[in-house]
Amino acid sequence: MYFALVILAIVVCVLLGLIILIQNPKGGGLSSGFSGSNNVMGVQRTGDFLEKGTWVLAVILMVLALLINVTIPRGGDVDENRDIQNQINKTAPAAAPSTLPVLPADSTKR
Repeated sequence: MYFALVILAIVVCVLLGLIILIQNPKGGGLSSGFSGSNNVMGVQRTGDFLEKGTWVLAVILMVLALLINVTIPRGGDVDENRDIQNQINKTAPAAAPSTLPVLPADSTKR
């Protein structure tokens, strides 16, 4: 499920990028080529179609991002963490015994 959502999000990103690149910021873009015809596939203006498509794809991308966040696989088993902790404990150095000699108390000094 997670990988399907990620692939779908990538496809939506590519489509969104293409639609944005087709548009001209001043309203010319691809829609200027169709300015002579008022009715293209049932849509009166291509600019409106591209703008609506941009908004729809942006909303779809946001929803997919939320779904991906919910379905993301959570890492680590408890057993795996326990194995790692055991390896750390094995390699940790044991407390070294004191190698300094203990001197007897000198009773002549005050």
